[in-house]
Amino acid sequence: MKAVPKIVAIGGGEISARETAAIDERIIELTGKTKPKALFIPTASSDASGYIETFETYYGKHFGCQTRILKLVENPPVFAEMAAMVLNSDLIYVGGGNTYKMMKLWRRFGLDNVLAQAASRGIILSGLSAGAICWFRYGHSDSRSFSSNPNWDFIRVRGLGFINAVFCPHYHFEKRENSLSEMIAKRGGIGIACDNNAAIEIIGEHYRILTSTSDGRAYKLYKHSGSTVIKELTQNSEYSPLANLLKRK
Repeated sequence: MKAVPKIVAIGGGEISARETAAIDERIIELTGKTKPKALFIPTASSDASGYIETFETYYGKHFGCQTRILKLVENPPVFAEMAAMVLNSDLIYVGGGNTYKMMKLWRRFGLDNVLAQAASRGIILSGLSAGAICWFRYGHSDSRSFSSNPNWDFIRVRGLGFINAVFCPHYHFEKRENSLSEMIAKRGGIGIACDNNAAIEIIGEHYRILTSTSDGRAYKLYKHSGSTVIKELTQNSEYSPLANLLKRK
């Protein structure tokens, strides 16, 4: 029997400073296990060793997860080994960084298809920034900032498409408001924007907003009469229908 997808997409925050602790605790709780197998995918940061150490310390030593790391930038595993690592996990956490580069590598190695299998099995899919964008159809991305061009601008990057919306991380923190509004006005679609320390939790056909600090906020954006409408999403302990969130109203 096909399980419902379970996604927690975090807008931002310093994992090393435990800014997202309440959200991370919820990700672990969703597995239903006391010591879940947590797979970290740090592709967007080019498998940065410091990021890996932080995850192992935080999710491993602090939260008691059984942590494993899937490295794809240098000496990637063969497909069968990669697939086994993903599908034998209880939760997957994708780190931040260069979304465009990450998605390109994932598609080259076939990880996009493996993650679709993970979603259908009910494995918890989570992550921060690039690791949140990836679960959506598109993302509002700063991938060009990693180039040498000082005049870079935000771009729309294609994600895995599990949720038919454009996800924007670091909404106020990186002053992405105008850029995202312009993107929605020009390209259409539903925009979901999360501040640092805010996340959207999606369980099958329902969603709710999670925050780990009092200033965490989330917003819905959509095009109406040629301009962009922005609505703040209410943080609520109860779930709301995802279909309503994805409507232009």
